[in-house]
Order: sequence, then C-alpha cells, then structure tokens
Amino acid sequence: MTFQYTALEPSGRRRSGVVEAADKDAAIARILSEGRYVVEIREEAAAKAPSERTGRKGKVSRQDLALFTRRLADLSDAGLPLDRAMQVVAEQSESITLQEIAEEALADVRAGSSVSQALAKHPKVFNEVYTQTLRAGEASGQFPQVAGRLADFLEMEVARRSQIMGAMTYPMVLFGVAIFVVVFLLTFVVPRMKSVFDGLGNDLPLTTKMLLGFTSFLTQNYLIVLGIIVGVVVAYRVWAATEAGSLARDTFVLRAPMIGKIWTKAVISRYARVLSTLVYGGVPILEALSISGLSAGNRLFKVTSDQVAGDVREGRGLAESMRDVGSFPPVLTHMVAIGEETGDLPKMLGRVADSLDFEVDTGLKKLASAAEPLIVVLMAVFVGFVVISVVLPIFQAQDLVK
Repeated sequence: MTFQYTALEPSGRRRSGVVEAADKDAAIARILSEGRYVVEIREEAAAKAPSERTGRKGKVSRQDLALFTRRLADLSDAGLPLDRAMQVVAEQSESITLQEIAEEALADVRAGSSVSQALAKHPKVFNEVYTQTLRAGEASGQFPQVAGRLADFLEMEVARRSQIMGAMTYPMVLFGVAIFVVVFLLTFVVPRMKSVFDGLGNDLPLTTKMLLGFTSFLTQNYLIVLGIIVGVVVAYRVWAATEAGSLARDTFVLRAPMIGKIWTKAVISRYARVLSTLVYGGVPILEALSISGLSAGNRLFKVTSDQVAGDVREGRGLAESMRDVGSFPPVLTHMVAIGEETGDLPKMLGRVADSLDFEVDTGLKKLASAAEPLIVVLMAVFVGFVVISVVLPIFQAQDLVK
C-alpha cells in the first residue's frame, strides 16, 4: 500500500512524501525510524484506470492549460507542497490527456525532479515559455507568484482568442453561405437550364455564354479542379514550412492592407506579454528575448528579436536597441525605457500589451463591420449576374415570337 505523509524533520522543517508499507502503522514506524515526526498520513488513492477517468480525451486546450496553471499557483500560494499541489491539480483536471500528463509529471517530481523539469518532458503541452518561467520561479523561491503571473498570461491568451473568434464568426459564416450559394448555382441550377438555352440557338447574350462556358468547364473537369486546389494547398504547406517560405509569408501578413496593422499589433502585444512574464519570473534578459521572439508567432519578428538580443549582448540598452531596429512602435520603446529607468520592466511591458490588445480588439470589430457588407455586395453581384444571364435569353426569345 502507498501512503502520503507530511512530517517534521529534526530541524523543524516540514516535508511531504510517499512511503510503501503493509499498513498505516508500518508506514508511521518507517517514517519514525528515519528520524521524522509524522504530522499527517493517509492512504494514497489508486490511480483511476483509463476506462474510469472522466473528462475530455484528446488535445489539451489553452483553456485547460490556463485552469491547470491557475490551480497550481493558488494551491502552492496556500502553502501546499508542490507534489501535493500537482496531485490535486491532476485529479481536478477536466482533460483526460492533461490528467495523464500531470500524473506522469507528479511521479517525476516525487522521484526528485523539479516541477519545471517534469513538465518540460511534455513540450507539446508545456512549451518553453511555460517551463522556463516556472524554472526561474523555482530558482528565485517565488514559485507561487511566478505561476500566478503565468496563469494571468495564459488567461489573457484565452480571452484574446475568444475575442478574435467572436469578432470573425459572423463574417466567416456569411462567407461560407456565399460560397455555398455560388457552388449551388453553378453546379445545380445553371446546368439544368442548359437545355432551355440550347433550344434558343447560338444567338445568346455574352453573359449567358460566359456563364454556360464556365459552368460546363466546372462540371466536366471538377476532378481536375479539385486536384489543382489540393495541389496548391499542399505546395503552400511545403513552402511555408521552409525558412524562406515562412519568412516571406509572415512578412506579407504584416504588410497586408487592412489586416496587416491589426496583425502587427497582435504580434507585438504577445511579444511584450511573453517578455513581461519571463522577466518577472527572473529569466535572464537574453534568454527571455530569444523565447519571446519564438513565441510571437511570426518569423519576421523572431529575426527582429534576435537582432535586439544581439545589441543587448553587446551592452546596449533594451529600449535603445528596440528603437534602432525600427519594428517596434514608439509606445513600446518609450515604456521599455521607463521600465529600465524605474526597474519595473515587467509592469511597463504589461501595460503596453494591454493597450495593444485594446487596439487589436477595436480594429477587429471595425474589420468585421466592413467585411459583412462587402461579402453581401459581392454575393449580390454574382447572383445578379446569374439572374441576368438566365433572364436575358428568355426576353430575347419572347421578342422573336412577337
């Protein structure tokens, strides 16, 4: 049987752990023989079998990860030993995948690993920002505070994604309906009108001939069209996976009309928030700059961040380096300069991120408001073109009969 205990060492320090014994009395005797006084002991619950687990199986969502981190921060801040906190968090997780990962990490922690080392073995769930921040918190003795700051960051990420999805949902639904209408007209309605047009002879309006020719091409060569679409998508993915391709794509996105400015602000906001979290946790500035560049979600910005890190390595100030690179807005460089002067860089970076998040939210709402009527107008133009192409030959036929 396995027992979980809290005991006092001769020095008076509390220590938690687990012990294997035949029963509770034997477990207490074993702990006493090691010179420790038992404060609390209880039998450890057996791990649930996969069939008995409750929750969601599959990929760990950002919301699950944020909740996991918040609980870990709150429990450690309440004074619970980290192994106990990890156990409670694992049991409370609503994601089966996260439960299993947390239980594996818990076993590593009880075997002597730190929490950051145990979680770093699962990089698909706990990325470098996450583990490096916790490692810095462990090294500085401020694990609860740093974990709380990390939870704040993850919760902001979840809120930001939710705002983006909320702003773009209606335009995307409208765009999907427009595509469906176009496909329906071209593949179902117009082909059934072809026999009527054939009976009217070759003297058809130009718009009708264009519509019939395009529809005939699609219906006769749809496999080729689908193959071309799939080929383009695959080729794009292969190209975007290369260094040059991803850099070119990310550069285009940042400079694209309408969406470019919004996307740039979103990237800089994430960069500033990650950098703030890492610096607050005690991660060295050069390492924090490197990780922030990777986490910004844009390859061009990673190159820019590496340039800033190179300047800082040579002894220049962070604000001065950011200003000379030219990719950072003045509000960020000024706030970074204030943060360097006052010694409160994380707070200044957080304020910039909050300000940029507000601008991104406002910009997305304006973009969605502009996209909705644009999609409606485009759909109306196409439907009008189809209607005119169908009705004009009928009017011509009526004129001939008269």
